[in-house]
Amino acid sequence: MSDNAFLADKLRSGKAVITGWSQLSAPMVPELFARSGYQAVTLDLQHGMYDFASACEAMAAIALAGAHRIARIPVGDNALAGRLIDMGADCIIAPMINSLRDAETFARAVKYPPIGDRSWSPFRAAMLSGQTRDQYLENANAQTLAFAMIETQDAIDALDEILSVDSLDGVFVGPSDLSLALSKGASLDPNGAHTGEVAGEIAEKALAAGKLAGIFCLNADKVEEAYNQGFRLMSHGVDTLFLDHSARAALKEVAWLAEQGTGPAAGY
Repeated sequence: MSDNAFLADKLRSGKAVITGWSQLSAPMVPELFARSGYQAVTLDLQHGMYDFASACEAMAAIALAGAHRIARIPVGDNALAGRLIDMGADCIIAPMINSLRDAETFARAVKYPPIGDRSWSPFRAAMLSGQTRDQYLENANAQTLAFAMIETQDAIDALDEILSVDSLDGVFVGPSDLSLALSKGASLDPNGAHTGEVAGEIAEKALAAGKLAGIFCLNADKVEEAYNQGFRLMSHGVDTLFLDHSARAALKEVAWLAEQGTGPAAGY
């Protein structure tokens, strides 16, 4: 294996990784992300349309295109975390991790003994990572990443305890829910200054604890801010937003048609 062949190696060496974010459960969509140059693609099983079967197809397409495979699971679905790792996910992001117990239970589902409870059946994962069974067993705990989302006041209050979990590799900030928590439900402000400041404090604590830090970014300015705060896994680009923005832009280009009459076309 070459250096930095795995997502975990890249992040631990300090390299920044930009991940696309996919909510549409058609395998070609995440494959297009990867073939466009994204280093990783995140499949959203929490708020997106993916289920286990469509995620498996998508991960194969992403691997074929040479990118890393990340999946966000539904809240508390740790059994699904293990299944997705078996099918080739390089990283699992778990939402709403609010306590030490949440973090321990989630992280142990992603890791083999002695630091976890993951059951053995990585045939597909070993295949997609280009390893033999023995190589995979030797490397899996280091190469498969468990990221806990920090996005509530409870999570902020328990952050030191969450970061103490040995089998947890990193934290991932969800700025939308974080902004709701910080405002006590009064406003949604993922790009706001206060949200950014608290995100930076989370990253600082994570790095001090020897963990990795990731974050969902809604624009290029937030990517730059996050990088300067120490985040190295950053999302930038959501398929549903790409489609929405591109569709609106395409219609705007021919908006002059709306000013035309509704009579028969000339020549008829």
